[in-house]
Amino acid sequence: MSVSRRGFLLSTLSIFLLGWKKKKRLIYTVNGPIEKSKLGSALIHEHILVDFIGADKTNYSRWNRDEVAEKVLPYLQEVRQAGIKSFFDCTPAFLGRDVLLLKMLSAKSGLNIITNTGYYGAVNKKYLPAWAFHETAEQLAARWINEFENGIEGTAIKPGFIKISVDANFPLVEIDAKLVKAAALTHLKTGLTICSHTGPAKAAFAQLEILEKEGVKADAFVWVHAQAEEDKTNLIKAAKAGAWVSLDGIGWGDFDNYTDSIVKLKNEGLLNRVLISHDAGWYKPDEDKGGEFKGYTNIFKELIPRLKKNGFNDSDINQLMVLNPAEALSIYIRNRT
Repeated sequence: MSVSRRGFLLSTLSIFLLGWKKKKRLIYTVNGPIEKSKLGSALIHEHILVDFIGADKTNYSRWNRDEVAEKVLPYLQEVRQAGIKSFFDCTPAFLGRDVLLLKMLSAKSGLNIITNTGYYGAVNKKYLPAWAFHETAEQLAARWINEFENGIEGTAIKPGFIKISVDANFPLVEIDAKLVKAAALTHLKTGLTICSHTGPAKAAFAQLEILEKEGVKADAFVWVHAQAEEDKTNLIKAAKAGAWVSLDGIGWGDFDNYTDSIVKLKNEGLLNRVLISHDAGWYKPDEDKGGEFKGYTNIFKELIPRLKKNGFNDSDINQLMVLNPAEALSIYIRNRT
């Protein structure tokens, strides 16, 4: 083979490998990025600490990280032993997000822990910072994009997804619509998935309309707390549109209802659009020793046995616990162009 021929082939191979590497999807943990394939079995909606005092009063002096870690660590070790490899902490800024606490617990537990950017608009706007009321969607998005590009609050820790929240109004109130638009703009710049505390279907579809207008595809959107929707045909409708249907209150019971919803989605060929989690945990700084803490094991102890009685096999469980979280939360831009 001639030198020029060999050089041409090596150059072509290098270009191919570079393109392949760029296409690899990543997930950002508190310890940095990992490849999508390394996420493993994941809990996609949980909480370690939540501070309900309000955006104007919360601050890091309200809890001791070592005391929180002492209480929470056994619960994280429990799910690690159950086979969980990754844990998405959905507590947003101004509601108790503490990325240094998460990094500490990741080191102690061996779990990949993922934090978020974004603001929580539900509950009468109690958890929104003052500037969220007067800044534009573009200005809010710039704040969230900055956390992804430069790290959260002076650390090197970057968010792995966007967490917003809207009230169950229809149509959405103006500030909720602004949060959704800001999330859309952030996604188009960063590729971060939008996880929105929503509840009933009308608010979910209203958000999907805003995302479509901004050029964001439905598969960039996770309908958080979709179990609050009583008409399960709306779960099917959202999944068929491409959205992720997140049934994520399993820490609090109602297991047969979750089972029924998941079975219905599977029967429609939509198991690949379903996410499940507990929405459990919740160390509360205002309560003695953090108050009652809910563990993260009901999926294994209660839900999966019920699913298997309904014909689910190991491949189906792997779809729910491994494949879907990796696809939903990996970072890439889903635009409509």
